[in-house]
Amino acid sequence: MIKLDIEKTFGFVSKESVYAYAPKAQAAAEALEKGTGLGNDFLGWLHLPSSITKEVLDDINATAKVLRDNCEVVIVAGIGGSYLGARAVIETLSNSFEWLKEKKENPVILYAGNNISEDYLFELTEYLKDKKFGVINISKSGTTTETALAFRLLKKQCEDQRGKEMARKVIVAITDAKKGAARVTADNEGYKSFVIPDNVGGRFSVLTPVGLLPIAVAGFSIEKLVAGAVQMEKACAVDVPFEQNPAMIYAAVRNELYKSGKKIEILVNFCPKLHYVSEWWKQLYGESEGKDNLGIFPASVDFTTDLHSMGQWIQEGERSIFETVLSVDHVDHSLVVPSDEQNLDGLNFLAGKHVDQVNKMAELGTQLAHVDGGVPNIRICIERLDEENIGQLLYFFEKACGVSGYVLGVNPFNQPGVEAYKKNMFALLNKPGYEAESKAIQARLK
Repeated sequence: MIKLDIEKTFGFVSKESVYAYAPKAQAAAEALEKGTGLGNDFLGWLHLPSSITKEVLDDINATAKVLRDNCEVVIVAGIGGSYLGARAVIETLSNSFEWLKEKKENPVILYAGNNISEDYLFELTEYLKDKKFGVINISKSGTTTETALAFRLLKKQCEDQRGKEMARKVIVAITDAKKGAARVTADNEGYKSFVIPDNVGGRFSVLTPVGLLPIAVAGFSIEKLVAGAVQMEKACAVDVPFEQNPAMIYAAVRNELYKSGKKIEILVNFCPKLHYVSEWWKQLYGESEGKDNLGIFPASVDFTTDLHSMGQWIQEGERSIFETVLSVDHVDHSLVVPSDEQNLDGLNFLAGKHVDQVNKMAELGTQLAHVDGGVPNIRICIERLDEENIGQLLYFFEKACGVSGYVLGVNPFNQPGVEAYKKNMFALLNKPGYEAESKAIQARLK
């Protein structure tokens, strides 16, 4: 089970002030449970892990097998929560160099529909020209510009290369149950489809088919992932007392640090496989709490890499930050530092040590230095990088996010600010229906 350690925040906030949040955190958890808080029509994630049936997992696995048996490459087309959760899990659990091997056990998973870069899309379509590829198109509406544009290109290429009949077999839609362009396309073309539940927002959707299908295609056990999430659902349940409830404690300590002037939370890892967990986490917390001119700014770094770029600022810059460190107890492989007769690099003092021992001391040394430099540290200990532990981590962050948002006093389940850029973009592109906005924005630019 993952563990939360907040001891290295107590030089900056008191244990008493953190534990004073117990009534607020409990009230927030009860509002989630009873559906009495803001955004209560988007609480489908709350008991999602324990409600997933074997039949649902079997259906997802069967579809994943079709894609695995018929594709060298599978493109996950989606943006934001429609791809970040899947990518976080896949990148965490994958061999870093598997995709470079000539003979691969699993399809290569690539991503599109998360940007509007012509070079990226051109290079992707060029790469796919001699590949047997399939597409998982993830969009509730089917009209999100980034994803719809990429899917239009990929659908045509897949049909041209593989024929319409095979394309129907290797294109899967994950979309609304009844409405939207993606639903109409899926029904018209006869694609296998899965439903994005109406009561689950994108950033909370990793344990729906949105995340589970790509993860299964990549060759990982969605049963174990869900089982880990179920464990954490129980550990963070509303009837678990504050002092034993990691989601409530994390929500409390970060809100107390925010109140004390720590406006930026940096999620730190010492394992590059966790990079996309940070990307998923940034959307989860940024989109949930950043509204009404409130909210901690979520940032992330990969250590020790970024100690040689961002380390100086973190050590001695403005003291408006705190760190949450993802610490992995056990690695999967063994690699020992060899002795060198000449010892020109001066590293013989490390000879015979495992590389992970060196990394662990870098982690501890960094944590001590940053605390001494005025940076509170929260530590989340993960036993190892496997499906069960990652399932625990994902649900822990989701539950804590819901509690934290309510403690902060915002609706954690909407994102009105996301629409602002879209309105301007559509006006600049003269989208039908935006004539007045187009006229106004052109006048503004003169």
